Amino acid sequence: MRTYELMFVVDPRVSDEEVVTMTQDYRQMITAGNTAEITTEENWGRRKLAYPINKVNEGKYVLFFIQSPDGKNNLHEVEHRMRQNDKILRFLTVRTDEDLKRAARRNAAPSAGGSSAVTEDRDDDDIEPGEEI
Repeated sequence: MRTYELMFVVDPRVSDEEVVTMTQDYRQMITAGNTAEITTEENWGRRKLAYPINKVNEGKYVLFFIQSPDGKNNLHEVEHRMRQNDKILRFLTVRTDEDLKRAARRNAAPSAGGSSAVTEDRDDDDIEPGEEI
């Protein structure tokens, strides 16, 4: 089971009704063919952007939590449509099941191999500059 988070930011000058119809269209595209389902949808409303985009300082945020049983989905098609839509300022799709697996490995109890030392998987991000491996 693969899980994704899809967030997109809509231009604040777009009416709320248009945002609702856009989210319904994207929801239909994601769930088309029963390849994926949206488990949760969050509408965060109007929020301040971290930096101006096209001279706009605010945006309307929408977040989808998506599950795909076999990993085959049409998120590429949805991203392509979002890229073409001028009303969407930014979007980001993140695959979250890999993060959950990594966190489960880190929190797993050490094996009963007789060693009392705890070994931890280290990513490249965990290595301090100048530290030897």
